[in-house]
Amino acid sequence: MPATDPYTVRLTPEVHVHVQPDGGWCLNNAGFISDGESTLLVDTTATERRTQLLREAVLETGVPLPRTLVNTHHHGDHTYGNAVFVPEATVIGHDACRSEQFAAGHQLHLMWPGTDFGDIRITAPTVTYNDRLTVHVGGIEVRLIHPGVAHTLGDTVVHLPEQGIVFTGDLIFQGGTPFVPMGSLSGSLRALELLRSLDADTVVPGHGPITDPSAYDATESYLRWVTEVAREGHAKGLTPLETAQQADLGEFAGLRESERLVANLHRGYAELNGEPEGAPLDAAAVFMEMAVMNGGVPVACHA
Repeated sequence: MPATDPYTVRLTPEVHVHVQPDGGWCLNNAGFISDGESTLLVDTTATERRTQLLREAVLETGVPLPRTLVNTHHHGDHTYGNAVFVPEATVIGHDACRSEQFAAGHQLHLMWPGTDFGDIRITAPTVTYNDRLTVHVGGIEVRLIHPGVAHTLGDTVVHLPEQGIVFTGDLIFQGGTPFVPMGSLSGSLRALELLRSLDADTVVPGHGPITDPSAYDATESYLRWVTEVAREGHAKGLTPLETAQQADLGEFAGLRESERLVANLHRGYAELNGEPEGAPLDAAAVFMEMAVMNGGVPVACHA
């Protein structure tokens, strides 16, 4: 089977994860929680076709289609498929997830014009929250927690305290390079402390295979390394691209999407310059420099 074929993992009788290998660009994870009578879906996918596969995966487990859909953040690979489940499902997200989704629009179409995304109607959350919100799926408690500015302005952590499971969204890329240009480097480090405090044994990352809390340490090591590389490059008067080109990836060389380093350095430089966390960067310039880091080839959407 092709490496990008999705598969479903049953974590508990009530909780399933829809994994899209290899977790690279545009191949995110989703999940669903159901008591057999009502279902909550965590995220959709980047294309209409792949979201239809997600829909089929839900039905194949014998549970009803979702009446609630939670977006962990606004990026199109996690939200483009929302319309497949609406109006039957109510979409929930952080306040900034809604506003950022409208601001981004069909951004993935601009970044990857050759990808067949299908019929994508931007469908933002109609129920939003600011700090924390608890949703109940029958007797299952689902806690939605905003970690502050981290991967984006409007991230949501989905925590199932009784099951010991957490859906991190893109706070964690298991096997992939963290990506913080639309959020905060320092904020992402703070978010890891929040994740640790939840004491969940099972960690569902936004991309990559299901893992455990060791992913927090691996992510922290990378982010602290980026922080130091940014500090040294900034002090020398080098641009983020120059700094990235000179950096030795060392223990992080095996992570997917290593070209993200230059994007992360742009965020690090912005914070060193005193800009607010999440202040907008020049997205086009950042992606162009990632292409330079990628040997002159633009990064590809794997969906």
